Order: sequence, then structure tokens, then C-alpha cells
Amino acid sequence: MKLLLSNDDGVHAIGLQTLTQYCQQAGWDVQVIAPDRDRSGASNSLTLSRPLTPIYLANGHISIDGTPTDCVHLGIHTLCPYPPERVIAGINAGPNLGDDVIYSGTVAAAMEGRFLDLPPIAISLAGKVHYETAAQVLIDLLPKIHKLNLPARTLLNINVPDVPFAEITGIEITRLGHRAMSDMPVLAKNPRGKECYWISPQGKGADAGPGTDFYAISQNKVSITPIQVDMTGHDSLDMLKEQLL
Repeated sequence: MKLLLSNDDGVHAIGLQTLTQYCQQAGWDVQVIAPDRDRSGASNSLTLSRPLTPIYLANGHISIDGTPTDCVHLGIHTLCPYPPERVIAGINAGPNLGDDVIYSGTVAAAMEGRFLDLPPIAISLAGKVHYETAAQVLIDLLPKIHKLNLPARTLLNINVPDVPFAEITGIEITRLGHRAMSDMPVLAKNPRGKECYWISPQGKGADAGPGTDFYAISQNKVSITPIQVDMTGHDSLDMLKEQLL
């Protein structure tokens, strides 16, 4: 399997390094192309206002002064030394549950691989300690995922509890839950006395019951959620036709 790996935490992030190590040990061809710094929350943004500069690192990884989507876009079209079969983004430092996927650079990096032969994967650790657990979960799952016949432009969003591998209690196929609204932005002043704001942390799980990704993580289970790139509100089409046409 020929893999293109990326993330949103930056090319030197421990999660990406752990993922790379485990994939290489499994015998897969790996090319890492990732942002030169933390670009968490970049979502699906592309850099269109300036050119992007690749930096080729001594370990073979490629650093890009852009977003996670930039990295995968360039990787697929020109920078990867082979045609990649699948994009894997991660291992993210922190979960990507529910509404997080709207903002997540990790999910966005995976989504940019939607045109490849094999469905892309975003993998996140619900914490910042047991990256080896998430890597081992992926290594165990990937041969099974490889055999799946998923609909076109579907990605798998995998969240892994931040516990030792032996404490994982199972795997659950889940839907996205929903978070409550985040707290108000925090007003502050910069060193020159000008008004500025810090964005507050995301809200807690509001729709987080059984069947959701939130609930699976709370039970120390791996959560696997299929996400469709098609954002059309199909359930509303007939109603809109009846009432607006």
C-alpha cells in the first residue's frame, strides 16, 4: 500500500511521527507531507493568495508553509514520489468528535484525498499521551478497511481513547454527535493596549448518547464514523421543492 500521510499539528508533531513509524514497520510505502507548524482549525482552506514553498527535510518528509489541505493537494498532484493510493491524516493531538469535523484540519487533510482509489482516513487521539495506542489500532484495522467497498467520496473518521492499548474495550461504528455552543470569546488586550479576543474551547457534548462518537470514547471504545463529502441536505429537497417552487 502506498500512503500519503499528513496532519494539522505540524510536520514535527509526535502523533505524525508515531503514525509514520508504525506504517513503515508494517511494510507500507510512506510519504509525509505536512504543515511547517500547527495549523489546527484550518478546516478545508486552500492558500490562494501566495505561492507555497516545500522544504525537504533530512528524514524524507516534506514541510509546506500552508494548510493541511494545501499539503495533501500538492502531495497528490506533484510532490509525492509515487501515485498515493490512500491519504491518512493524524494522529491528531486531541479528539475530532461531532461538530469538531467542521473545523478540523485533520479531517480536512483526509478529505482532500477523496479522489484516490482508497477511502481516506482521519485518526485522532482523545488526548495527548498514548499515541502508540492509536497507531496500533490503525495498523490492526487497515487490512480490514482495505477490503471495504465504501461509497465514493467517503472518509473514515477514527477516534481512539487516550489509554494504554490493553485498556481499549472494543470498536464501535458511530454517528457524529453534537457539541453545545462554545463559551463566549475571551476579551483581552495586546501589549500595546489594543482590544483582542481569544476563541474559547469547544462546547461539551450535548448529543452524546449511545451510538455517538462521544459515547464510544467515554466507554474506552474506538469510534469509527463514516463521513460523506456530499453536504447536500437530501431530507429537505422535497420540502423545498413543494414550498418554494
